[in-house]
Amino acid sequence: METLRRLLLAGALLGAGAGVGTALFALVTPGEERKQAMLKEMPEQDPQRKDEAARTKELLLATLQEAAATQENVAWRKNWMSGGGGRSA
Repeated sequence: METLRRLLLAGALLGAGAGVGTALFALVTPGEERKQAMLKEMPEQDPQRKDEAARTKELLLATLQEAAATQENVAWRKNWMSGGGGRSA
């Protein structure tokens, strides 16, 4: 009987803890309007930031294509955006 009592008490405490956690989560979760506002404020939504990210990707792909086309180890370059100037493999 004592074991059953302890099990029920433990279950009640775990249930109460889960209930409190769920209630706190529901309180701190932003509403739909706030979610939309947060998405609009993200840096990835800024047109200038998008252009900058696209340019960075272009430079990276150009560097990778150049590295694939040459025997030079481009990792030794001081300035990766320029050709030559580094040690060769």
